[in-house]
This record gives sequence, structure tokens and C-alpha cells, in this order.
Amino acid sequence: MMKIAVFHNYYQQLGGEDILFDDEKALLVGNGHKLKCMTRHNHEIGAKGRFNTAVATIWNKASYQAVKRLLEWQPQVAHFYNTFPLISPAAYYAARAMHVPVVQALQNYRLLCPGAFFLRDGRVCESCLGRLVPWPALARRCYRQSRAATAAVATMLAVHRVLKTWREVVDVYIAPTAFARQKFIEGGLPGERIVVKPNFIYTDPVPGDGKGGFALFVGRLSEEKGIKTMLAAWSRLDQSIPLKIVGAGPLEREVQDFMGRHPGLAYLGHQSVEEVLALMREAKVLVFPSEWYEGLPRTIIESLASGTPVIASRLGAMESVIEHGRTGLHFNPGKVEELAARVEWAFAHPMELELMRREARAEFEARYTAERNYQALMEVYQMAMERARVRRARG
Repeated sequence: MMKIAVFHNYYQQLGGEDILFDDEKALLVGNGHKLKCMTRHNHEIGAKGRFNTAVATIWNKASYQAVKRLLEWQPQVAHFYNTFPLISPAAYYAARAMHVPVVQALQNYRLLCPGAFFLRDGRVCESCLGRLVPWPALARRCYRQSRAATAAVATMLAVHRVLKTWREVVDVYIAPTAFARQKFIEGGLPGERIVVKPNFIYTDPVPGDGKGGFALFVGRLSEEKGIKTMLAAWSRLDQSIPLKIVGAGPLEREVQDFMGRHPGLAYLGHQSVEEVLALMREAKVLVFPSEWYEGLPRTIIESLASGTPVIASRLGAMESVIEHGRTGLHFNPGKVEELAARVEWAFAHPMELELMRREARAEFEARYTAERNYQALMEVYQMAMERARVRRARG
């Protein structure tokens, strides 16, 4: 079995990158591999101070040395999840110095966008895509609404583009969707080294039957998630189509007020993972009206695993993952009438929806199980080791 070094900078709040890191660690250990981990956490930023953090974001000398010491263990692969801000790209160079192949997960768009999400004021923004220096982000204070913090990120990106870090020092990148892969190619990363490997669910949930008779939304209650579009669509629907909303966020009061004016609609607030999966099994459809690119939403994978079709905006990851007419339905983002029409169609066509349920579960089994993910991850590692071998042979 392989020895694998893994590296991750945790966020302030548990996010998709953090969950993937924890799940893939468990997956590798469960399959008999030996791991050594280096983790940092953003709560350390306060202790380091803003200036020191800004410098470390570009090149963390201490991280470089720490990575070299860890790699004296001689693993076959160094797998990086999030290096921002405290590990820094210096870690790649440490791995190269120790002759260890580098794999980098691309769970957000940080290498192309200082804000990481191609999102500004609740809408898609690609102003910095392909720029050597992402100056529009600096003008708009896209990272933490701070010009100084954004300048640190922008400088890190520009410096490492000049050094060709992204093109030459990373052996293989992992993108969660074909859409994300294409965006990174547009941003200048080498397409031949970007592999599409979707995220997964470590424990396979039991599929449901959709007999609850309601539509379900699960997610953050915020502008970019398309909450206002969904509520406007429901205001046009027949009151016999119930909706349940799970989540919290800045639009929570607006959601509560809307639900209170419309019978048959229920706001459930925060729910545990087990409670969410139980709701998904009972729901006729999951509504996913997001108006930004997303990464690969775990909510969609859980819905497919539950056998629940997804009505999703035709945008970014949602368009990549949901096949219209097979595992769900698409509508154009922000189009209220179109979303309402898709919901009406789903509730009026039970036989077609039942076929979609079977296809949704089949899609999960084909692409998003732990077993499939493990196989794909091993292929990525083999690709990275082969590329490193060829590079060393060339001198």
C-alpha cells in the first residue's frame, strides 16, 4: 500500500473542501494506505498578524521547511487540498525538492479569482479570469471586503503565475466537474494535467420513494443561492405543491415571512445530515436554483444517492452534473416562470418522475460512491507518479 502525505488549511467554518479532506483521509486509511498529515487552520491568522499572514500567503518559509521534514518519510505522493493562506505554494517547491509528486485538488477557483468563487454582489463575476494581475478584485476588495487582504491574495497569484508555479510545479490537478476543468484551462492551467474526479459520499445512504409529496430546498439562505427566484416561482404555483426549506443565512427572515403567508410551505431551519437525508428520500424533487457556479454541491450528490431528481439552474456545476430529462430538469438561472413551469411539470408527470428517480440513483452508483472515488484517486496518484518519473528521467 502507498504512503501518502496530505496537506490542508481548514477554513474558519466547515466547508466543502474541509469535508472532502476528512472523507478522503478516511477513505485512504480504510483501504490500508499510510498517511501523514499537515493541517493548519484559519483561526491562527489572528495570532500571526495581518502583515505576517500576507507575507506567508505568498511564500511561507516555515511551511517550506516543515513540508520538507514531513516528506523525509518518503511518501509516493503529496496531496494538497487547500494551501491558502498559511501553507502557501512554497509547499509545492518543498515537495519538488524532495522528489515527491504533487497533486492539487481544485475545490474552488482561488487560483483564478482572489475571492475564490467567481462571485460578486450575489452574481457570477469573471473579471479576473485570465489576467496576470487580478486588479479588478483589488479595486472591489473581493477578499474579506478588504483591499489589503485582497492585495495579498492578488500578489500571491501574480507572483506564482510569473514563476510558472501553477503550470510547472504541480504534477496533477483534480477538478470536481468538467465545467470546473474548462474554467481552469481558460485561466491558463495545463489541460492535460487536470483530471475530473467528482466528490463522493463516504457512507452510501438508502434511496427513498419520494412519497412525501413535497419539493425540498437545502442550502444557505443567501442571494447567490437563488432563494428569491425560488420564492417568486412558488408565488406563481398552485398552492397544492408544497415546499420545505432547510438551511440558514442572511435571507432567513425573508424566507420565514414568505412561508408564513403561503399555506403548505414549511421552513425547517437547520437540520442534521441524517434529517436532511430522510427529507430527501421523501421529497419528489430537490430544487437547486443557485445563481453562481458552485463547486460540486454535496447536496446534489446526496439527492442523487436518495434517488431524488434535481431541478437545477442551467449554470456551472449544476449543468455538468444534472442531465436534463434523465436525472432532473434544468431551467435558466433567475428565470422565475421557467422554474415554476419545471416544478409544475414534475408534479404532473409521476411516471416520468419515477423513471428519473431510478436514473438519479444509477448516476450516483456510477460516479459518486466511495468505491468509485477510491479507484479514481488511485488513477490520479499513478498519473502523478508517472509524470514525476518522466520529468526526473529528462533531468
